[in-house]
Amino acid sequence: MSLVRVNAVSTSVDGFVAGPDQDQEHPLGIGGGALHEWIFATVTGQAMIGNQGGETGIDDDLLIAASNGVGATIMGRNMFGPVRGAWGEDEWRGWWGDEPPFHHPVFVLTNYPRAPLDMEGGTTFQFVTDGPEAALALAREAAGDADIRLGGGARTIRQFIERRLVDSMHFAVVPVLLGSGERVFDATLVPRGYRCSSFVASTRVAHFTIVRT
Repeated sequence: MSLVRVNAVSTSVDGFVAGPDQDQEHPLGIGGGALHEWIFATVTGQAMIGNQGGETGIDDDLLIAASNGVGATIMGRNMFGPVRGAWGEDEWRGWWGDEPPFHHPVFVLTNYPRAPLDMEGGTTFQFVTDGPEAALALAREAAGDADIRLGGGARTIRQFIERRLVDSMHFAVVPVLLGSGERVFDATLVPRGYRCSSFVASTRVAHFTIVRT
C-alpha cells in the first residue's frame, strides 16, 4: 500500500510551522517567510518559481526526495488559500498561479463544497467535505501505487497524526524563533509510536525524519 508522507515541512526552533496573523499578504503569517528561505536557496526551490541557479547539496537532495514517488497530495484549506467561509463568485485558485508545482491530483479539506478545479500542468484541485479519511481514500485511488504527500497547514497534519494515518514525517528545523503562530506538536499532541529514523544538517537547517514503528 502507498505511504502517507509529510515531507519538507519547515518549523521554527520553537515549533511553529507558520507565524501569527496569516492572510493574503502574509500567507505564512508574520515572520513565517523566514521558514522557507532555505528552500529557495536550492536549485529545486529556484526551479519552483521559474528561475535557474541555486545550491545543490543536502537541502536540495531532500527537496527532490520529497516529490519523488508522490501521486497525490492532501492539504487543508488554509494551505490552499486565505479565503474563509463559503466560496465566493471570485473563487480563489491557489497561491501557485496557473501551473501549480504538484502535477497530480490535490485533495483540499474544506467545510464548503466546490467543483473540481483543473489547472495547467496536470494539477486538479478537488475539494473534500467529508473529512481526512474520505480525502485519504480518494487520494489512494488517484495515486495508485505511488505515495500520498500530506501538506499543511498545521491543523491538517495534526488531524492525520491523531488518527495514526501518517507513515513518515520529514521536518526541517530552521534557526529562527517566531514566538507564536501554528504548531503541529505541543502538549496535546505527542506522536507516540514513531521513532526518528534519520537526522542530517546543512549550513541552513536541520532535517529530521520520523517513521511509524
